[in-house]
Amino acid sequence: MSTLKSRREQYSQATRTALLEAATRRFAEHGFAGTTLEDVAADIQATRGAVYHHYASKTALFAAVFEKLETEAMALSDAAAARASDPWQAAFAALDAFLECSCDPVYGRIAWLEAPTALGWTHWQSAGVDLAYGHVERRIKALMDGGYLDPQPLETLTRVVYSMLGAAGMALAEAADTDKPRLKAEYAAVIGRMLSALQPIPALSDGAGSRPSATGT
Repeated sequence: MSTLKSRREQYSQATRTALLEAATRRFAEHGFAGTTLEDVAADIQATRGAVYHHYASKTALFAAVFEKLETEAMALSDAAAARASDPWQAAFAALDAFLECSCDPVYGRIAWLEAPTALGWTHWQSAGVDLAYGHVERRIKALMDGGYLDPQPLETLTRVVYSMLGAAGMALAEAADTDKPRLKAEYAAVIGRMLSALQPIPALSDGAGSRPSATGT
């Protein structure tokens, strides 16, 4: 009995995985409005009933795709940060990974262009906070705890940085492919300068101060 259940669970998980992969391709190529559950089912040679067994609606399927992509993007950002030598370098490694994800046509279209309509603005905003806000907050806290930024109200600064990242992500998703490298560099530089303005000014012997660069050097 347990073996039969295990096989059923494996088959169910394989079907769910295949549905998410097919739906991701469909939503990225045709958008939410241009995709039907029949299309997704046909792509994996399944019935529409098989789709409904796992997802109650097209919106529920899209939400699962969005969550998967957002979770993967945050994991890539965290992995990039983990390879850095200090919290300042980690923050900018995480930023670069996030901006690179936003340049990706699949993540960019689904997470930034389709999600507000597919999920509704309120749900999209809430889901983004649930999946990404904590990552930004941890980076900001690490910078303040390590003395890389002057003490600031954590929630306020996190919200400001989170909003800047949202603006960058949307702009990169909307941009033509030829413009994305330039925009990515510009957003990274501007965000870097804004954070550098919050760095402590080291005291010099003559009483003057000079602020460290955006790279922390």
